[in-house]
Amino acid sequence: MSSYLSLAPYYDELTGDVPYGRFADFYEAVFKIYGISPHLVLDLACGTGTLTLELARRGMEMIGADASVDMLAIAMEKAGGEELKALPVFLNQTMEGLDLYGTVDAAVCSLDGINYLPPDKLGAVFERLRLFVEPGGVFIFDVNTQEKLTGLDGQVFLDETGDVYCVWRAELDEQLCALRYWMDIFALLEDGTYERSCEEHLEYIHSQERLVSELRAHGFGEIRVFGELREDPPAENEQRIFIAARRL
Repeated sequence: MSSYLSLAPYYDELTGDVPYGRFADFYEAVFKIYGISPHLVLDLACGTGTLTLELARRGMEMIGADASVDMLAIAMEKAGGEELKALPVFLNQTMEGLDLYGTVDAAVCSLDGINYLPPDKLGAVFERLRLFVEPGGVFIFDVNTQEKLTGLDGQVFLDETGDVYCVWRAELDEQLCALRYWMDIFALLEDGTYERSCEEHLEYIHSQERLVSELRAHGFGEIRVFGELREDPPAENEQRIFIAARRL
């Protein structure tokens, strides 16, 4: 039932609509707002490395860190097919266990990676980033908002590609203040039959106020909050927000 175990081989197929280029454009725009041109960038919770490679193609030296060995294996395979001046370095590390060889100029965490952290681990992760983001550097991340996660309660979704069929069901866990969802993955085998596997995911609801408070408590300032992939403040009932902060 571990997250991103059975899902890893099909993650890219099932997320083909994610606008990674727009994510990279947005990050570059935010770096300009802060007046930096980062050379070495950390992609925290990098998954299969699609965004890591997109930023690498734009001239940044990249480090990708993720807790899933299966996702990282796919990231490394994809990187092997790229012709880049410097291939990304991939590390098998949890967010709260981040331990780099030195500092980076900036860090990003995309596609609600921070939502996977229980509230009592937020401070630990921001503290690790304080250690490894160079003073003056910038950390950018996004979260699914409370409006989005509570709106998914009781919903059932279907995703289908040529060789995989995925059903996922969402249920709000009010005690944990989180959305729990179960994924049933049916993968087509060579003999025409399907193999079923299951995963459970848990995304915690983090308020903007809590996130900003934790950042300030762990050495970050000049905090800006944006709407989804745009340089404007969040609108009412925004589904995803982006937060950027400078390491003081």
